[in-house]
Amino acid sequence: KYELKQFHSHWGKCSTCGSEHVVDGKPYAAELHFVHWNSAKYSSFGDAAKMDDGLTVVGVFVEVGNEHPGLKKLTDLMSKTQYKGEEVAIPDGFDASTLFPSDQSRYWTYPGSLTTPPCYESVTWILFKDPIQVSEAQLDAFRSLHSHPRNTAPPNDELKGVIMDNFRPPLELNDRVVKASFR
Repeated sequence: KYELKQFHSHWGKCSTCGSEHVVDGKPYAAELHFVHWNSAKYSSFGDAAKMDDGLTVVGVFVEVGNEHPGLKKLTDLMSKTQYKGEEVAIPDGFDASTLFPSDQSRYWTYPGSLTTPPCYESVTWILFKDPIQVSEAQLDAFRSLHSHPRNTAPPNDELKGVIMDNFRPPLELNDRVVKASFR
């Protein structure tokens, strides 16, 4: 039994990059990650994250197109949570699976790692083949988020604390075997 611990997003400054995985060398505008942990075998997320069968991350590619109604429920809230430390309640009944593509039978899977430190090799990745479409305005809502608290000086960097390009470049597969559920 795997339980959803959290989900997060990676995106770029523009809509031609932002995903942490690529397909035939092509990046997507963004990538959503739904992080699950093996609660049947481990007593905590922290314990599971250190074990090779501890985590499963479901990845969803994002491309620019029509507005996504499921994501709209979240992007509409982002104007209230643009700065670090600000919180807003997600509406009751929000179903994270509305952010999955309609065809969930086509995916790739491989054993890998977390994409952020400590980068444990504890993840079974499942990446849906079909991307979801979101509007440019929805991506801009992500690009309006800041890494510092409101009413504090922004970091002295080129982006002034705006979160952009928060993705890790793709790594070599090395000896990993990627399997597909489709031909």
